[in-house]
Amino acid sequence: MLEDCGQMADEQISVKSVLSRLKIGRSVAEFDDDLEEYFVETDTFQSIVEGGHDIVAGDKGTGKTAIYRMISKNYRSYSILDDTELLAAFNPQGNPIFQRLGQIPEQSEGQYRTLWKAYFFSLAGNWVLDIFGEDYNEEVKSLAGILEKTGLRNLDPNPSLVFETIVGIFTKLKNFSAAEVTGSVTEYGLPIITSRAEFNSENKDISVVYSDVFLKSLNDALRACDIKLWILLDRLDEAFQGYQSVEIPALRALFRTYLDMTELDFVRLKLFVRKDLFRKITQGGFVNLTHINAKKVEIVWEEEDLLNMLCRRIRKNDSFLTAIAASEEASDKEIFYSLFPEQVDSGTRKPDTLTWIMARIRDGNSIRPPRNLIDLMLNAMQAQFRREERDGRVFSREDPLIESDSLRKAQKQLSADRVQDTLFAEAAGDLVPYLELFRDQKAEHNKQTIAALFGQSENEAMPTIRRLIELGFLEEIGASYKIPMLYREGLNITQGKAF
Repeated sequence: MLEDCGQMADEQISVKSVLSRLKIGRSVAEFDDDLEEYFVETDTFQSIVEGGHDIVAGDKGTGKTAIYRMISKNYRSYSILDDTELLAAFNPQGNPIFQRLGQIPEQSEGQYRTLWKAYFFSLAGNWVLDIFGEDYNEEVKSLAGILEKTGLRNLDPNPSLVFETIVGIFTKLKNFSAAEVTGSVTEYGLPIITSRAEFNSENKDISVVYSDVFLKSLNDALRACDIKLWILLDRLDEAFQGYQSVEIPALRALFRTYLDMTELDFVRLKLFVRKDLFRKITQGGFVNLTHINAKKVEIVWEEEDLLNMLCRRIRKNDSFLTAIAASEEASDKEIFYSLFPEQVDSGTRKPDTLTWIMARIRDGNSIRPPRNLIDLMLNAMQAQFRREERDGRVFSREDPLIESDSLRKAQKQLSADRVQDTLFAEAAGDLVPYLELFRDQKAEHNKQTIAALFGQSENEAMPTIRRLIELGFLEEIGASYKIPMLYREGLNITQGKAF
């Protein structure tokens, strides 16, 4: 009898021990070293690899950077890209290099267009010379000549150094002390040293090399080298933080540059941009927007996609699956409910746990970023781990690993985090005081209660209400406006109507 009891004790394992075997990675792609193991090659990803789309638009946390990382790391494994090389035109970490544009005199949209073309020409051109040398063939020699003539030759094709060179040239050309030519940088070309002008008491000559001409030279060189080049840009939402007056004209110019460069068959831009930023760039009219939309793909996550993404991460933990005795044939829902209770709140009219979670990671625009699900999961695991350290349980397949109370705590933490790092961070500065007015209020309002909260008439309040809807803070349902559960805990907003 004692021997049997001792054998049972040996077979017992704590919930804490089982949870310690579960690793699901990190929610931010830039910091997830195991992203490759979890990544799902969605239709969006395939359309980028196969060349059907060049612009990836998605909300924060939906996986734009993950797609960029996976393409840049694994592009050589796709036969369709055998003749293609990838070149990052930004720095993945640290302050975005494009913030430098906020520190120079503001340019017109046309001048920013020239700046972008000069940058891509210099970045890609110097990369070609770094790979092949300056005398590889006649087309490469011609490319080298233009880079030298324009002062854009960089022995180190690092994006930060190349961009700094471009900005330096533009700053210099905007500061003529005297000139026999009018203007400095046009939207057609980059002035170079050859008609007379005075730069800070130094006499030099100026002429113009047309930007489309030197981009054609780049394209010819790539064709002669039998290489197609993709130039990738991510982090555009961070590029001009603190420089609002620069953001829209600079990014509109970037998208116009994209359109101009579509006629080149050996060099292509690939842009990763947030959907709300894309709307800001194109609102008020944008010539040939239909051409851009034809090459744009939006990231969409359905509930089944999110569940599959989470379960793919769970399935990578062999020792965890062994501990919970999960079969290889187990469905995603079976895996999910091996961790969680059937319901967070008991009752015949209460939702199941998966539905409960999906309702709490969505914003007012029904956007459910994978980042929210992963962070909720990580928060719940941490909360449960702390609970097990205080009062440990023996693992049983009949009981959930992660209890309802841990999920509630996790959702509260997620809400507090998203209010700060998404809601307040993404809102324009003038919107934050309006958001704060909802703190400690009810979750459901109408025009009258919101106007009263703002101290405005209904007509005065409507423009701000529309902006809050676009931000995802308010959800319009009939004549009411509801605050999504994602943001309620973080602002101490309680269930119920304010009217």
